[in-house]
Amino acid sequence: MIKTVGLAVALALAATSAYADDDDDVPAAEVTKIEETLSTLGCSGYEGIEKEDSGIYEIEDAKCKMGTMDIKLDKDYTVILVSRY
Repeated sequence: MIKTVGLAVALALAATSAYADDDDDVPAAEVTKIEETLSTLGCSGYEGIEKEDSGIYEIEDAKCKMGTMDIKLDKDYTVILVSRY
C-alpha cells in the first residue's frame, strides 16, 4: 500500500514538473484550462506553451484536426489568433 501511494506521488510530481519544464513555468491549473480550450478546437497535443508578459498564452505547434497550428489565447482562455503553416 505504501509503495503504491509513493509511486502515485512520484508520478504526480513528475507530471507536474514536466508541465513546468515544457511550458515555461505555466502553472498546471492554467495548462488544464488551455488544454480544455484546445480540445474544443479539435486539438489534442502541442509542442509548448509560453505565457507572455501581457497575459497572452502562445501554444506552439498544436496538433489539430485541421493540421498543425500556432494558437494564441487571451487571459480568459479565449482564442485570439490561429495560424496554420
